[in-house]
Amino acid sequence: MSSIQSFDFKPGARIGNRYEVLSRLGVGWEGEVYKLREIDTNIERAGKFFFPHRNRRRKASRVYAQKLHKLRAFPILIQYHASDIIEIEGHGVVFLVSEFVEGELLEDFLKRQRGGRIGVFQGLHLLHALAAGMEGIHAAREYHGDLHMGNIIVRRFGISFDLKLLDMYHYGPATSADIQDDVVDLVRIFYDAIGGAPRYAKQPLEVKEICRGLKRSLILKQYRTAGQLRQYLETMQWS
Repeated sequence: MSSIQSFDFKPGARIGNRYEVLSRLGVGWEGEVYKLREIDTNIERAGKFFFPHRNRRRKASRVYAQKLHKLRAFPILIQYHASDIIEIEGHGVVFLVSEFVEGELLEDFLKRQRGGRIGVFQGLHLLHALAAGMEGIHAAREYHGDLHMGNIIVRRFGISFDLKLLDMYHYGPATSADIQDDVVDLVRIFYDAIGGAPRYAKQPLEVKEICRGLKRSLILKQYRTAGQLRQYLETMQWS
């Protein structure tokens, strides 16, 4: 099968008779994500278009849709709506339609902050929002698998953060190691958001007790799921 490397949809392009392309939101290993307008209702959506060579026999798109549907009760995840298919260059291209979420990627949000970081107080609220959001996913024996600042949308912030997660891995059932990888990634996001290595030595002891020097074994000795991390944050003692 010849591979499509980019769909390169231009603003104004029609996808079948149902959607109009507004802009491209991102590109990944599996395909590209576009902001769409549903022509009949004028509602904005997001569409993930899978490269055919990454979606043989439609397995990747099917499993991904099923995973999002299974986890639809968890508000930190994008809500899946429908699957559709169009023909491009003789290939059937599957795309998944989901809610379009207004907001800003965490990595861009941090670039706008003084020194490219947030303070410990805000960082703790960020970590708590992420851990609380991921808690139910881990309890359902599922995982994200690719948590980083480019996969987190900040919708609102203040005393707390309203977040959405993008692009979950969806290959096979979750293992304990997959869930633990998520926990380590959550701690790393916190570590980087409050300044990373250049500021770590001067961070308070409580921060170091959370980050554990980013040593995986030490982090997992303290908390092995997002729920355990959330509980730790809510009961930790401050000197």
